[in-house]
Amino acid sequence: MFGITGYLSDPILGEQLHSLQHQGRVESLLIQPQDVARHRLRALTDQGTECQIVIPRDQRLGDGAILLLDAERAIVVRIDEQRWLTLAPSSLADALELGYFCGNLHWRVRFEVDLVQVALEGPEHDYLDRLALFIDAGRVRRVSNE
Repeated sequence: MFGITGYLSDPILGEQLHSLQHQGRVESLLIQPQDVARHRLRALTDQGTECQIVIPRDQRLGDGAILLLDAERAIVVRIDEQRWLTLAPSSLADALELGYFCGNLHWRVRFEVDLVQVALEGPEHDYLDRLALFIDAGRVRRVSNE
């Protein structure tokens, strides 16, 4: 079982890791953004090491969290980039209803000027299928994230 030993931002731990990196002994554990808040997690590193992570409620996984650091190797958490579905409501009323809809589905959202961005925690088409009643009626338009 693994817990958080420290973070890459710690200069002392950073020196130890630097040496291990040159020897190719630092494994990365890629975590999805939606899993950051979990306190129990099982995952594989990029080199196939199985990790059972158990951390106290007052801690959170973060990019650069060190789960293992010894003379032989290290395991460092990397957070995958969050993907967003960007939507442009046609009117204020459509924006309010879209926000209500997203809230009822417990989707994480953020707002940028007149856009609503939904955090994708699964296949994009699942979200688009749920939003079809808005999109097909022309009440919401999907905007490219480019």
